[in-house]
Amino acid sequence: MKIKLFLFGVLLSFSALFGQKATIDLNDAIKIALQNNREIEIAKMDVNKADAAVSEAFGYALPSVDFTAGFTHFLQKPQTSFPDFGAMLNNSTYSVLFDENIIPRDNNKFLPMDFKLQTFAQSNNYETKIQVTQILFNSAVFTGIGASKIYRDLAVQSLKNTIAKTVLDIKKAYYGVLLTRDLYTIAKTRFDNANAHLNNIKAMRKQGLVSEYAEMQVEVQVENIRPLLIQLENANTDATNGLKILLNIPQENQIDLTGKMVYEDEVLPNESELIAEAKSYNLNLKALKIKNQLDDEFASINRGEYWPTIAAFGNYTYAGSSEDWNFNNYSSSIVGLNFSINLFQGGRTKNKVQQDIIVSKQTGEQIKSLTNATEMQVKSKLNDLNRVKKQIDAMQRNISLAERAYEIAENRFKEGEGSELEVKDADVSLSEAKINYTNAVHDFLVAKATLYNLIGRVDEQYYSYVSDYLED
Repeated sequence: MKIKLFLFGVLLSFSALFGQKATIDLNDAIKIALQNNREIEIAKMDVNKADAAVSEAFGYALPSVDFTAGFTHFLQKPQTSFPDFGAMLNNSTYSVLFDENIIPRDNNKFLPMDFKLQTFAQSNNYETKIQVTQILFNSAVFTGIGASKIYRDLAVQSLKNTIAKTVLDIKKAYYGVLLTRDLYTIAKTRFDNANAHLNNIKAMRKQGLVSEYAEMQVEVQVENIRPLLIQLENANTDATNGLKILLNIPQENQIDLTGKMVYEDEVLPNESELIAEAKSYNLNLKALKIKNQLDDEFASINRGEYWPTIAAFGNYTYAGSSEDWNFNNYSSSIVGLNFSINLFQGGRTKNKVQQDIIVSKQTGEQIKSLTNATEMQVKSKLNDLNRVKKQIDAMQRNISLAERAYEIAENRFKEGEGSELEVKDADVSLSEAKINYTNAVHDFLVAKATLYNLIGRVDEQYYSYVSDYLED
């Protein structure tokens, strides 16, 4: 499918170069938009970001391995005030000699005991250490894993929302182009009818059957329609350019939309069924409900600060020291457990949890508000559909009557039994009947698309373009 869309993009480019129009239908337009829409690309990045967050959360539960190495050389060794070892050794030696009567006692041999600055460091030192730490219990770590998964669910739901919104926007824009095109066609038909009628008037005037005034009236009528044609043509161009923006294709590319706005009579579901479906499947509601779960998880994470952290660790150290680069090397290793728990931190944990609880309650209120708003919108769109359905049934019959009236008025005028005013009124009535019907069909299709968006009905094929992002 991606290859097909790529080829279609190439076709659009070549069509623009050679002045040709690329023909697309509604389904093509939606698929192109799903491939090119920047908001969808941003939503995809959010899912990738959420995937990374899930992996990060799992990483906190896995062992951490740290390696450190360092080397120091003392330019000036640190010194410590310590008893004079020289005096201590001297006095101890003489004390033994005197006590054993090896030499005659001479107290002058004893040196005064005092403290002096001494150093116990060697000039060159190095140390390497590798340490493994494993969390055995930490409430925030384990709760964070669940929270990260919910965060991913929220990102996926946001992506679905963006897809649904893109589909709805394309449908509205596409129907808008078809509406202006059909209104132009109606105006063009009226213009052609008026021209044909003018030609008949001119022929009849040559035969002396109508006055110059009658011919002038019809000619004015023809010229009055011409600005409307230009206006509708510009409106169609603007609507088409707006659709190109949604499709993210260059404005100079020429596109021709296939398909028509077709009204198909159908039995609409009852109001209660639609409201129940909207409450269960509305995409914005589902996103808020997931966010509410995430709010609760954040409260649990912060609440975990009340609980202790227990971690096992082990390390191996290899080090050495020397004065002249001939190092004396040694190694050591230890294993152990760390236990830590906060006893007091100024009530910060309590206040953080309280804030999370308030945020969760706020989201709950937003869910209630959105539920009520969605219910109201569903009722409104269903009323619009039922109203337009009734109007369309009457308008279809009205067009048939207006066409027959115009035909009769034209024939009566040709036979000299009717007036120019009858033909003009019949032409205006026929044009208005067609315009009203076209607008009604457009309103029906837009209201139906909006209603389906409200109740969360999105064709699954549109999700297939991001299936890699929707999988767990």
